[in-house]
Amino acid sequence: APATNDPPHLQPGSQVEISSNDPGFRGSWYTGVIIKRPSSKKPNKFLVQYTHLFEDEAGTTPLKETIDAVDIRPLAPRESTRKFKFSEEVDAYYNDGWWEGVITKELENGNFHVYFKRSKEQLEFGEEQLRLHREWINGSWTPPLAGDEQVKESDRAVTEAKMKFNKVVTQEKLKRDNAASKKKSKSVLAGSGEKLGSGKITMDKIFCKGAHVEVTSDEDGFEGAWFAGTIVKVVGKDRYLVQYESLRTDDDTDFLKEEFDDLHIRPCPPEIVMADRFQKLDEVDAFYNDGWWVGVISKVLSDSKYEVYFKATKEEMKFEHSELRLHQDWINGKWVAAFQV
Repeated sequence: APATNDPPHLQPGSQVEISSNDPGFRGSWYTGVIIKRPSSKKPNKFLVQYTHLFEDEAGTTPLKETIDAVDIRPLAPRESTRKFKFSEEVDAYYNDGWWEGVITKELENGNFHVYFKRSKEQLEFGEEQLRLHREWINGSWTPPLAGDEQVKESDRAVTEAKMKFNKVVTQEKLKRDNAASKKKSKSVLAGSGEKLGSGKITMDKIFCKGAHVEVTSDEDGFEGAWFAGTIVKVVGKDRYLVQYESLRTDDDTDFLKEEFDDLHIRPCPPEIVMADRFQKLDEVDAFYNDGWWVGVISKVLSDSKYEVYFKATKEEMKFEHSELRLHQDWINGKWVAAFQV
């Protein structure tokens, strides 16, 4: 019988995965075990012991921490065998934890290049070091492990046909936009295992004075959001002064201006016209509070309304079709569109 009234994965002795909001560790999950509740006065806190993290350099004393329940989940399921593909969202095992990324290239040796959005890095991994990325939402895994979800073949065929059509339209659009970008600049791809900053893409003609761009911030509360702006001037090597199109100064006398480096700025993504409504698990950008926030369609409410789940804040919100766009990533000077797996 359960030792407490908590969910099964929060029972003492349960093996779990633990996330951290500390700078440099966001987007990673580490395995551990539930020890106990530290105090009845903290109903949503749990004492956990990590499996591969230690308090001492010798690795003899496992690290213990008190963690909030929202940062604890069961061990993520993993297929015994899987053929990974370009643009799939995956978790890569690195430095004793699982880190969220996206596959950007399949190499001839059978390994894969994985790009990490948060750190702007690209590293090489073998198939055994990867698993399909999943989210723990309302007590279940999304997407479910293969074979867990019963879907009628007719519905599946219709959904796949719609997705295939949308994908073809998107790819053709991206080919044209990426071809235009190539004419404007020479791309120098980052080498395997190196920071993207070490393999710079010459973008002088794209990131120039007057260019319309989108910028992002690492500040708490703004993670995963992109805001439109215009480059006012180039202030130094790979640094730009940007004026927001919608954010105002504290005294509301002018639009806010901020400096950004090249890791936090990108061109405005090309418009992708959806031939049909979004599907469950589609990765999208939702327009909220004057910016575009990265999320996932968790529920289709109607032909024009959806529930979107935001990983950074672990929240769900409702949006109209017109308030959403298909999520795209700016990787190595090219736009890569996200598709449902």
